[in-house]
Amino acid sequence: MDDKRDPVARGMGDSVDLYGVSTWEQRTRLDWFSSKLYSGIVATARVVVILLALAILLVQFALGGLAAITDPWVGTFILLSIVPAFAFAIYIWRADVTMSEPLPTLVATFLLGVLFAGFAAVFNSYTQSLFTEIPVVGMVLFFYIVVGPVEETVKWLAVRLYAFRSDRFDAVIDGAVYGAMAGLGFATIENAIYISQEYLTTAGTDPFLRAGQTAVFRLFAGPGHVIYSSFAGYYLGLAKFNRENAGPIVVKGLLIAAFIHATYNSLVGLVPGLVSYFFPSVTPAVAYIAFVFVYDGFFGYLLYRKITRYRELYNRSNRRKSVSFGGDEEEVSEGERKEHSSSETAEFDSE
Repeated sequence: MDDKRDPVARGMGDSVDLYGVSTWEQRTRLDWFSSKLYSGIVATARVVVILLALAILLVQFALGGLAAITDPWVGTFILLSIVPAFAFAIYIWRADVTMSEPLPTLVATFLLGVLFAGFAAVFNSYTQSLFTEIPVVGMVLFFYIVVGPVEETVKWLAVRLYAFRSDRFDAVIDGAVYGAMAGLGFATIENAIYISQEYLTTAGTDPFLRAGQTAVFRLFAGPGHVIYSSFAGYYLGLAKFNRENAGPIVVKGLLIAAFIHATYNSLVGLVPGLVSYFFPSVTPAVAYIAFVFVYDGFFGYLLYRKITRYRELYNRSNRRKSVSFGGDEEEVSEGERKEHSSSETAEFDSE
């Protein structure tokens, strides 16, 4: 590995005290104060971000109709609408072969996913008008340039701000687990907004029916958020244990998640209508459900393969440790390495 120290530090080694010249560690009271001040600035910035997100959520309650979730029926519709997303998040949590992540950290990540969704809602609302004026491709550009990147970034931030810094985030796969929890939080508040607004804005005597219908459609949309942010979270975990390339790894994960997300948004409003047009016996609702199953099923399978590959290698490494204690360490063959390399390339670069 390249020695990335200053030339003076490389040349002098440990023979000379280079503190303040080409090396630094905490020695003086000013050093101590500087370290504490930096830590305080970072902690304050995190608190400010969380408080701002909380303020946006409270405004949504006051002005955006979220107060409707206090109605028992609306609340029930919202809870039912996130059951598939919740089940998918639990599956990813259970698939973590290293150890179960602590419940407080999982809950905190979920709540941050709920809070930070407000940032995406505000940004999306203020930028959408810039794209609606563009004929034909305006909304597609909006999905790829704004919605996908922004929503996946705020879910990524929900993991990076707290769980990522925990000592219990001690394996690459933990990133997928916490990414799933952030996606679940985002899906929960998004479903709550859609269902509540449908209930409040429906004219007539049966707003519960419309709210229930919206809940059914949101039920199928929720798992996508969990899948997309699990990809981004997995690459965040990969970045944590490959610090020399952390930036590009994080960007790759966000690009994958944003692309899958934006492609879903672009196709979900088009494909069901086309299916119903060419096959009149298939209603748009049925076509929508079928599309979601196929689309999320495909990328869910890719995520499953990635997690399964991690589990296999984790179990193999444990067996290798057991054998090595007996003096006969197992080696991975060149063929296995090539097989892993080619499968990873096909996976995304198909991802």
